[in-house]
Amino acid sequence: MPRSTWKPCRDAIRIAPSLLAADFGHLAEAAHDLEESGAERVHVDVMDGVFVPNFTFGTDTVRVLRRATTLPLELHLMIVNPDAHLATFATAGADAITVHYEVCPNLHRTLSSIRALDCRSGAAINPSTPAQLLEDVLESCDLALVMTIDPGFGGQSLIPRTLHKVEQLRREVERQGLETEVEVDGGVDASNAKACVDAGADVLVAGTAIFKHKDGPRGGVAALQLALSKTAAQ
Repeated sequence: MPRSTWKPCRDAIRIAPSLLAADFGHLAEAAHDLEESGAERVHVDVMDGVFVPNFTFGTDTVRVLRRATTLPLELHLMIVNPDAHLATFATAGADAITVHYEVCPNLHRTLSSIRALDCRSGAAINPSTPAQLLEDVLESCDLALVMTIDPGFGGQSLIPRTLHKVEQLRREVERQGLETEVEVDGGVDASNAKACVDAGADVLVAGTAIFKHKDGPRGGVAALQLALSKTAAQ
């Protein structure tokens, strides 16, 4: 299946459901079901048990997801030495690949390599990493991701202090006149979606709030959309 058409993120806030909270035995079905939920893309957390204390998806899973959905696949690589795996994930069907500042000593080169693979490039920072460390590479980023929890496991509560970094990145993106999206990932739900958007986020990654919603993923996406519509009305 060819890569999906990626919509620009200037006209609305995007919701990116994280499959980390889905039923791992039915990932393809979960991704397919999201197509009619109003979600804009699928967030795929790749963990190696080294950079973070958990193991999740690999390239075979990405290939299955690529066949299962027409939504863009946004890969978040929480792994050491991501450069060794960029081409493999791109071939498997990734539309975007985000790597972590903390494991990329030559981040500009890594981001350039991602774009050379015809994928959107992303750079992520952990809660303890200062936002200003991304300032010099924002021009090479299609996406700047702020972890609002310590990465590795779903179901955690958003760390309020991290939203200051969202504000910093939003100001810097605008100062440089860039189209870089600012994304928040971790503990996002209907109760704090407004705070994330007010801080400057374009994209909201949500896992538990969507896949563990009492009305299922469609209800979870709808709850976030409702919270965002109230934000827009204010």
